[in-house]
Amino acid sequence: MTSTRVATARLTERACHEGDADAALALLDQSIVLRHRRIALIRYLLAQQLGAPLQVRHHEYVEKIAAHLSAETLARIAGAARARLHP
Repeated sequence: MTSTRVATARLTERACHEGDADAALALLDQSIVLRHRRIALIRYLLAQQLGAPLQVRHHEYVEKIAAHLSAETLARIAGAARARLHP
């Protein structure tokens, strides 16, 4: 596993299992840099659920992605985001 994957795994652990909003925001920022689509939406919703300080750029990025998805797909993505959060 590369160091980037290790860092991502650690951030995911912190965000999903420890409820760390800063880690969730870091994952979202990583997804934006890497131009992820669906995982970015999942990470956005996770960050939102954890009360991360989302910025306009975060909202704009996911709005552009969401505009091209069906309501059914958006519902599945929202379910996936909820499933990742383990209090």
